[in-house]
Amino acid sequence: MAYGQNLILLALTVIAGVASAVALVHAAVQRSDAFPAVDRQSKVIWVSILAAATLFIWLFGAVNFLGLIGVVAMLVYLVDVRPRVDSIQGKSWFSKKA
Repeated sequence: MAYGQNLILLALTVIAGVASAVALVHAAVQRSDAFPAVDRQSKVIWVSILAAATLFIWLFGAVNFLGLIGVVAMLVYLVDVRPRVDSIQGKSWFSKKA
């Protein structure tokens, strides 16, 4: 039973770690003026938060206290900030615009 639990925890950590790294790269390549334009923190703050979140997830796991803080920060960015930053720049990850 412990082997299965460890495998699930490892899978959660890898998924959260990759998602956090993707969010970090996304934040790093965006224009700096897009963040304040959507009433969010600056680009530097979001890149710093996501770098710390990625580090916490990979070092402590996705279900440890610090790892959970990293997961929450990554989810806030991906669910709230990223769509607004993309929309103000006319970008979309999943659909092609003509």
